[in-house]
Amino acid sequence: MADKAQGGTRRSFVRAGTGAAIGAAASRAAETLAVDGGPRTVRVSEERAAQVTRWPRYGAEEKQALLDLLDNNRFYQEIPLLESELKNALGVPYAKAHCNGTGALLSAFFALDLPRGSEILAPSYTAWATTAPMHLFGYVPAFVDINPRSMTFDLDDARKRLTPHTRAIIVMHSAGNPCDMDQICDFARERGLVVVEDACQAQGASLQGKPMGAWGAIGAFSFQASKILPAIEGGMGMYQTREYYERATLFGNYELPASFPPDSPYRTYAGTGMGPKLRIHPLAAALVRKQLPGVDRHNALVDAQVRKLTDRLMELPGISRPYCRPDAKRVYWGRHVLFIDEAKAGCPKETLMKALRAEGVQVTSGAYDEQHKFRIYSEAKWWHHPVVIPRDLPGTRQVNQTAIKLPLFREEAPDLIEQYALAFEKVWARRAQLAKA
Repeated sequence: MADKAQGGTRRSFVRAGTGAAIGAAASRAAETLAVDGGPRTVRVSEERAAQVTRWPRYGAEEKQALLDLLDNNRFYQEIPLLESELKNALGVPYAKAHCNGTGALLSAFFALDLPRGSEILAPSYTAWATTAPMHLFGYVPAFVDINPRSMTFDLDDARKRLTPHTRAIIVMHSAGNPCDMDQICDFARERGLVVVEDACQAQGASLQGKPMGAWGAIGAFSFQASKILPAIEGGMGMYQTREYYERATLFGNYELPASFPPDSPYRTYAGTGMGPKLRIHPLAAALVRKQLPGVDRHNALVDAQVRKLTDRLMELPGISRPYCRPDAKRVYWGRHVLFIDEAKAGCPKETLMKALRAEGVQVTSGAYDEQHKFRIYSEAKWWHHPVVIPRDLPGTRQVNQTAIKLPLFREEAPDLIEQYALAFEKVWARRAQLAKA
């Protein structure tokens, strides 16, 4: 009765809504695609689009912080302050700032202190810094596939790649989507393996309320210009034990072993460290400190814009988004990844992207690096023993074949979201015609 009182039955409402959707689809289908000479759907100016997607963003507070440092010459106070604030934010006992995320990972590998020839389970779907530096320490990557639904570390595949030499696991939270850290850590404990997290793309993400970077024995973050806390360059290592913290600090900070407790076995290396200098620039530390209080707010804003668009795009055949567990909070790094199933869409991905770009949508292929295909891993001279190069990583292959990338909207953008959605709907309405062309 309540349904009728508000203007008809629920069934009639659904019929009306379905009719409206069919009508809208028919209207879209009647429009000439921009790729065929019709009008563009995305009509906002290039200046407006650039403003909405601009990253990084520095405001008055960041600029004033840098000027203050230049005036007062108290540069190096910023570094321990940043380390303290990130320890508190992530709930870990130790932190060390580094010159970049690669420096944080280099220090992590040194901190592990594994026997030469140790193998580390690692995704191939990652940036070079997750795996290539291993050879400097006598370690060897054992490449693991990703789950094609989530783009993250496939634990079932990792189980198949264990050898007597396996000593550790390194995971990468792809594009800000958390790995199954509870299951990965349980597996590692069963097998006596150390877990390292490459969280360079995942500042602010969490699983079961626990931040990424705080699950493993060591976590690494990046503050490079594209990252969620952009300082142009910079990085941070998070450590669960004093041993890992001191070894990681010793590796790239010649001046800090003198500050270790008297019982530290690494205090004696004061003045030299291990040779490298990986200290973060104080101005970068200042930038991160000013941005840290607002990172969750910004991540929430970006997430809201992504959801408004993708909730609508999910209605189109063949489009899906990476799976994120209900007990996880993901964030977004770089761009926004979607998947296109060509069979369900009824049209090749490249053809659809060409038509979308003509409509004004900033869309690119979502293919990402596959480390096992790079030359360094096939040359035995760099490694303690040869790297096993997988013949096929089907999850990785599927993601790279189906993924597309859209820009992240860094502010409220209802106009762009609406026009992007209309552009997709227009192209999808004519996809059969596009497939035949």
